[in-house]
Amino acid sequence: MKLPTKIAVLTSGGDSPGMNAAIRAVVRACTYYNLECVGVYRGLQGLIEGDFEELNARSVKNIINRGGTFLKSARSKDFLTVEGRKKAFNNLKNENIDALVVIGGDGTFAGASVFFKEFNFPIVGLPGTIDNDINGTDYSIGYDTALNTVVEAIDKIRDTANSHNRLFLVEVMGRDAGDIALNAGIGAGAEEILIPELNMGRERLLESLSRSKKSGKTSSIVVVSEGDQIGKNIFGLAEYIEENLKEYEVRVTVLGHIQRGGSPSCFDRVLASRLGVGAVDALLRGETDVMIGIVHNKIVSIPFSEAIKGSNEIDKELIRVADIISI
Repeated sequence: MKLPTKIAVLTSGGDSPGMNAAIRAVVRACTYYNLECVGVYRGLQGLIEGDFEELNARSVKNIINRGGTFLKSARSKDFLTVEGRKKAFNNLKNENIDALVVIGGDGTFAGASVFFKEFNFPIVGLPGTIDNDINGTDYSIGYDTALNTVVEAIDKIRDTANSHNRLFLVEVMGRDAGDIALNAGIGAGAEEILIPELNMGRERLLESLSRSKKSGKTSSIVVVSEGDQIGKNIFGLAEYIEENLKEYEVRVTVLGHIQRGGSPSCFDRVLASRLGVGAVDALLRGETDVMIGIVHNKIVSIPFSEAIKGSNEIDKELIRVADIISI
């Protein structure tokens, strides 16, 4: 394929801390290699509507520390249609853009792969999601920051739990993947961790909480991934515990979108910078239809078809550690 001279970059799907750092790295890598760079506002929808802006090294100053994405993000129903994708392709060609970097999750990559197959347009993806549910990379941009946000929140909740001898159920993001719940639960010293990949069962949970009470624990924290199937929802689970364990006073905290925001951690800034440069390097090597990830601290290229197969398997060693240290 013809090597690119003008590259566009966009963010799509849910925002995650470190996206700005990734955009910055793509833009500055383009500058380093004497390539033009264009920012696409509002994700795939902006691609369809031609919402473009020329970017240079100075355009992206002072954003490495900012959460969210200054290019904005939006889900696009129009991009699901052939007509919408054709319009996006025409906009790119009209602006003489010959390659695209997309930052997002598996939904973004699925759309990007279809776009490549339809128009043979060079495209590379970067994993940007706090859920860390992308296959083929050890970490996604924003995951580490979200973990630190959750642990800090749980530390504060524990102060109240200890003061009032209460059981707190803390719901964290992770509809299909329990990475945030499992790692934050261990890091914050939770008594139990409920994740979609492992159905603990309500009776086993009651037994564990009862055992904790008998062992002398006066308060407890249970971290619940939003996709856990143990109950209809976290509030129903709280009612069930109170009905069956009268000694517990249960409170619920849903952390919600606080997990998406905030200044990215150093880890996420470095990761985003490495992946952003890696995306431009990959395009200059003639690679396309791939995601740039990190495996064993090495930058790798993974076909979109592999990246969108599903999340990496949950770490069973972490589950074992959680069971041992929660006694």
